[in-house]
Amino acid sequence: MWAANAVLGRYASDLIGPMLFNFLRWAIVLALLAPLAPWVFRRGSGLWAHGRRFALLGFFSVSVYNSLQYLALHSSSPINVTLIAASMPVWIIIIGALFFHTPATGWKLVGAVASIAGVVVVLTRGDPATILAFRFLPGDLLIVVAIIGWSFYSWLLTRTDIPERIRSDWAALLLAQVLYGLIFSGIFTLAEAVLWPQPTVWGWPLVLTLVAIAVGPAILAFRYWGEGVRTFGPTLAGFFANLAPLFTALMSTVFLGEPPRLFHLVAFMLIAGGIWLSSLKTVSSSSDDPGASKPRAR
Repeated sequence: MWAANAVLGRYASDLIGPMLFNFLRWAIVLALLAPLAPWVFRRGSGLWAHGRRFALLGFFSVSVYNSLQYLALHSSSPINVTLIAASMPVWIIIIGALFFHTPATGWKLVGAVASIAGVVVVLTRGDPATILAFRFLPGDLLIVVAIIGWSFYSWLLTRTDIPERIRSDWAALLLAQVLYGLIFSGIFTLAEAVLWPQPTVWGWPLVLTLVAIAVGPAILAFRYWGEGVRTFGPTLAGFFANLAPLFTALMSTVFLGEPPRLFHLVAFMLIAGGIWLSSLKTVSSSSDDPGASKPRAR
């Protein structure tokens, strides 16, 4: 779903400004989720009493990560964005060690190297010489900031001070984040309208794109990401994010009619191997990521 989000976000970059695009996406999400958990708006639900916590979650995910990701697609190349995004497992490890008292184990570091190597294989199409053509572009820094924000978001999901009633209801948990996140996203959108106005090309292509990314990459992907993080911890979850470039390459293969090649298999083995290596301590050690030793029953 997130691989498709990158493709659709690139497509929409010629139709609408990135901040307005992100705001409308999450406004649709809010409208779709509200009927699923209307009780969350009532007094005593925990939404308002724990507003600071939900504001942080919404700021880092709905506002910072998604807005900067779409903005970067306007000012950077796809290969740069994807290569830098591949550093997510490393940033999650760093943020966890510095701010959440979760030092990295040796296996996680080895897994991070293997996983990122798999992403590089996909992006270079198995040709090491391609990496020499890599050049930093203005939008690259935006992706770095976005990934750091997402790392904080993933660790914050493991905190136990979120009200249990909201935590146990995926729709309510996401709705609480979106409600506060839209406030920050609205501020970003106003700033864009004043400082960097961009005409909007209204029509069915844009409307269908907004609905598609609201249902898939937003509602469903965020729900499953949250479940995975709470069950196994953010570090292991971060390694799975490196499958996105591989899926993006496979989507391009399908849509462009190109047959799969050997480097796709090599990349998958490296990424999957990195996930497996990183999970060795996560599953077996109680001192690892929050939630690792106590998987949630389903």
